[in-house]
Amino acid sequence: MDSVAGQDVRRALPDGLGSAIRRTAEDIAALLRTDADMVRRIPGAEWSAGEAAAHLALANELMAQIAAGQPRPYGDGTPQSLAEANERSLTEFTERRAEPLAAMIVEHAEVCAKALEEGAPEGTVVTPLGTMSPPELGAYLLTHMLGHGYDLARALGRPHMLDRARVALALPFLLRAMPRVTEPRNTAGMNARYAIRLWGGGSFGVTLTDGVVTVDERPTAGPDCTISIEPVTFLLMALGRQGQVSPLLRGRILVRGRKPWLAPRFPGLFTAP
Repeated sequence: MDSVAGQDVRRALPDGLGSAIRRTAEDIAALLRTDADMVRRIPGAEWSAGEAAAHLALANELMAQIAAGQPRPYGDGTPQSLAEANERSLTEFTERRAEPLAAMIVEHAEVCAKALEEGAPEGTVVTPLGTMSPPELGAYLLTHMLGHGYDLARALGRPHMLDRARVALALPFLLRAMPRVTEPRNTAGMNARYAIRLWGGGSFGVTLTDGVVTVDERPTAGPDCTISIEPVTFLLMALGRQGQVSPLLRGRILVRGRKPWLAPRFPGLFTAP
């Protein structure tokens, strides 16, 4: 703990995460405040811009309550149950106007970030995707906003807010969540060791042993397949917003190792939460 004016100051979040949460919420609010057409459909999805923004407002509120120590059951952690919980919440919450939703997204993101910054760094919280540390919850909030912020930017024809720095701050959540969102039909009986390296820094390892997935913050020695990938491309693929063919053709994914044929299988090992 640092000392400021004779007082101990806890740092429950990694450097930059709190500001990234706030900036991302403000960036999303700015999208909505530029005469946004809230009935436009999200490309490739069933939601409108208004529904996506409403979901973000509700999710940010849920995260803020979790950060404050309030239990909030929300599905059972499976992608299907989360989708069902999302639809129920949108049926009950009918606000679809841009300005009120923009204000809610910013307000709840601020409340969550502040609660995480002021809370003790030890301990865990229960989230819709299982037990996490406070920093992992902060990364969860950031990742969730980046995914739906990207959707809104595409629907509204505006630039998105994803960048390398924010992807790096989101990575701890992704590593925590990956074992929970494996696709059993594609991992069954599989044995493989992957090293994933993000351009500009950041790497992790994924090991499959008889279909059981283990994720490590550092790649294991001697991986079967090493995937080097541009960070924003990685996040979009992890969130199910982009396939792998176009990035491969554009040189945003590079593969090496003694079993390079394992690379195309990697995205299918997981179901986007």
